[in-house]
Amino acid sequence: MKQAIGVIDSGVGGLTVASELIRQLPKESVIYVGDTKRCPYGPRPKEEVIQYTWEMVYFLLERNIKMLVVACNTATAFTLDELREKLEIPVVGVIQPGARAAITNSHTAEIGVIGTEGTISSGAYVDTLKQINTAIEVYDLACPRFVPLVEKGIVSGEEAYQAVNETLQPLKQFNEMDTLILGCTHYPMIKELIQEAMGGNVTVISSGEETAREVSTILEYQDKLYQGNESPEYQFYATGDVEVFRRIASQWLNRAIDEVEQVVLGG
Repeated sequence: MKQAIGVIDSGVGGLTVASELIRQLPKESVIYVGDTKRCPYGPRPKEEVIQYTWEMVYFLLERNIKMLVVACNTATAFTLDELREKLEIPVVGVIQPGARAAITNSHTAEIGVIGTEGTISSGAYVDTLKQINTAIEVYDLACPRFVPLVEKGIVSGEEAYQAVNETLQPLKQFNEMDTLILGCTHYPMIKELIQEAMGGNVTVISSGEETAREVSTILEYQDKLYQGNESPEYQFYATGDVEVFRRIASQWLNRAIDEVEQVVLGG
């Protein structure tokens, strides 16, 4: 049986990672689960995020996935170690790939990180960046307004730009900061607005590309890349409004997504 790569996220944000997986690994099938009904995860208690994450994982394990991608930064921060310890399949999160890309890019060793309240308060990016290079200066900022905008499909226009510009004001005082990590997979959907607000001297880093590259490397190393000739299958599941999800997915993946199935998790 042809096994798929499983991708989980708190909502539609993980589609930014899924699109890179599809682009870089065009022969691989992908099953995506977005917990849109309970999104955002950022303000939720750690225990709740862990519970919801495992509910999505169990759903995917029943579909015999060969690898798990945790495309939610908050879930990565709170569950990655536990998932890797308990699962027999490889598990990739989005924090380490994003951190590595930022360090490679930065010339001043001053890096900004924006994310949800949960991701920022966990200190996961600061810890990961410092583990790689102790001399890195990190400025992090929680942006609770961003995910609700993206989940509603408001990714351009005056309302979105005003929210982005106002939220990012505190980071503009750090003149030597030359790199900004989008520490939430929803944020690439408003990357152009973020870039505009921060100015041309700051490079904005999305973890999707690096995460997909890591997935490819691991599958190749473990001899799990699909070598057959069957066309890939893409399955999408959402816990909330499937029509909104389908519209955003079709737009972001640049292909017609005909069907999104609604799923109930955790009773």
